[in-house]
Amino acid sequence: MPRRNRGHRGRPEPRAATGWARAESAPDGEWLVRTVPGAQAVKVYRCPGCDHEIGAGVPHVVAWPADEAGSVADRRHWHGACWQARARRRPTRRR
Repeated sequence: MPRRNRGHRGRPEPRAATGWARAESAPDGEWLVRTVPGAQAVKVYRCPGCDHEIGAGVPHVVAWPADEAGSVADRRHWHGACWQARARRRPTRRR
């Protein structure tokens, strides 16, 4: 008899809708954060924390406000260290 694939009970709905993002609470608000491994980082982005490029193949995080779950316009790609230091360094644009 073939195996039946059943839905996962108890899985939070936002987790499924946001591509396995985790929720983070910080003084600057509620965030949904997803880690992008280097093997899956195929495009170049600009980090809002340091204003440097995040090259293809570089592991990083993608974060967006939790109240805007899934909004493409509010997603930002950050270096992991810049994301952790965002309380000390506000997002900048130095171009």
